[in-house]
Amino acid sequence: GVCVCDLQEPSSKRVKPLSRVTSLASLIPPVKTAPLKRIGQTLQRSISFRSYCRPENMAPRPWGRQIAPPITKRRDSKLWSETFDLGLGHMLSSEEIKRQEAIFELSQGEQDLIEDLTLAKKAYRDPMLKLSIMSEHELNQIFGTLDSLIPLHEDLLSRLREARKPDGSTDHVGHILVDWLPCLETYNGYCSNQVAAKALLDHKKQDHRVHDFLQRCLESPFSRKLDLWSFLDIPRSRLVKYPLLLREILKHTPNEHPDRQHLHQAINMIQSIVADINTQTGESECRYYKERLLYLESGQRDLLIDSSRILSCHGELKNNRGVKLHVFLFQDVLVVTRAITQNEQLCYQLHQQPIPVRDLEWEDLQDGEIRLGGSIRGAFSNSERTKNFFRVAFRSGGQLQMHCFQARDAFNKQQWLNCIRQAKEALGSTESDPQTAARCSDCSADASAEY
Repeated sequence: GVCVCDLQEPSSKRVKPLSRVTSLASLIPPVKTAPLKRIGQTLQRSISFRSYCRPENMAPRPWGRQIAPPITKRRDSKLWSETFDLGLGHMLSSEEIKRQEAIFELSQGEQDLIEDLTLAKKAYRDPMLKLSIMSEHELNQIFGTLDSLIPLHEDLLSRLREARKPDGSTDHVGHILVDWLPCLETYNGYCSNQVAAKALLDHKKQDHRVHDFLQRCLESPFSRKLDLWSFLDIPRSRLVKYPLLLREILKHTPNEHPDRQHLHQAINMIQSIVADINTQTGESECRYYKERLLYLESGQRDLLIDSSRILSCHGELKNNRGVKLHVFLFQDVLVVTRAITQNEQLCYQLHQQPIPVRDLEWEDLQDGEIRLGGSIRGAFSNSERTKNFFRVAFRSGGQLQMHCFQARDAFNKQQWLNCIRQAKEALGSTESDPQTAARCSDCSADASAEY
C-alpha cells in the first residue's frame, strides 16, 4: 500500500556504485509517498504523485514466483572540479565551486538519462520487436511514450552545454530552464501509463522467451545489473528530482546574481508541473484498479467506488486466519478483496460489502492481543503470527462487518492506520475513538467478514 503524502524528492547526495535505483522496478514497498513516488516504490517490491499518505503499495503481482532483484549498480558519479581541471579552483570561492558542481550535476544527469533511455530502446525494445518476442502492441503498452522523451532531454543537454564557457564554468542556467520546463508536461502520458505497463511486463515475464531474453540482458554488463523496469522508471525518478536539483543551484547562487530570479521562477514551474502530473497519475492508478474489481453480486457495487478518483493506499494484508487479502482504501470507501487471475489478468474479487470510510471504526491491536483463529485473550504470545494486527469494523442495519488485518511489519501497519485516519479526516468527520471497534471482543464474531 502507499501513502499519498507530499511528494518527497530524492537526496542530492551523489550515490556510489552499489546504490539502488528508486523505481517502479520492483513492485511493492511501504512508504508515505505521492502517486509518482509511490509507483516508484510499489512497482518496485508499486506510484503516487499526490499529497496524501499510503501504506506500502502493492502493485499487480507478477504471474508466478518473484525472484529477489539483484543488487543494482549505478554509474560512478562525476564532479565538475574533476572534469574541468583548468586551474579555476583557486580563482573561485568555495560557494561558486558548489554552484558549478550543482549545474554540472544537472547536465550530467541529463546525459545519463539520455543514455539509459536510448539503451532501453535499442537493447530491449528493438530486439524484442525484431525477434517477435513480444508484439508491437505489447511493446507500445510497456514502453509507452518513452521515444518522445529522449529528444526533450537532448534539447536541454544541448542548451546547457552551449551555455558552458570554454573554461567549463556556467554563468546562467535559469533562463534556459524557464524556457525548457514546459515540455515536461509530455511526462503526463508516460507516468499515467506506468501501473498498466508494469502489470503487463510482469505478466509477459511468464513467457519463457521474454524471461530468457530479460535474464540475459540482466546478466550482461550493459545493464549494470538493472532490470528492464528500472530503465523504464528512470524518467519518473528524474522528474521528481528536478525540484531538488534546481534548489541546490539556487542555494549556491548569490543574492545579487541575475540568475536567482529565473531560478525561483523555474522552481515554481517544476513544482507545479510535478503536482499536476502527480494528480493525473494518481487518478490513472485509481481507474486502473477500479476496472479490475470483480463483483460477485450486483449489490456489492457502490457509488463511493465509482466516484473515487483517489486511491489512498492498497496492498496485501492477512486476516487472523492467515488468509491473504488485497485491501484498497479509496478516498471514501474501504474495499476488501482477494486477488485472483481471470483471463490471464490479475483481478480483485470482492466478498463483502465495501465499507464507507465515514462509518468505518478502527483499532490498533497490541502485539499478542489476538490469538490466531480469532480470540482476544490479552497478551497471548510473542509469536510472529500475533504481531502487527489492526482491526476495522462497520455496523449497518444491526449487522456487524469486522476484519482483523495483519500487516507485514510494524511500519506497514502504522502506514495503514495513518492512511485510514487521514482518509477520515479528509471527509471532515470526527476521527472514531479507536476503542469503539473493541465493542466486539471476538474477531470471529462475524465469520462472514473473514475470508
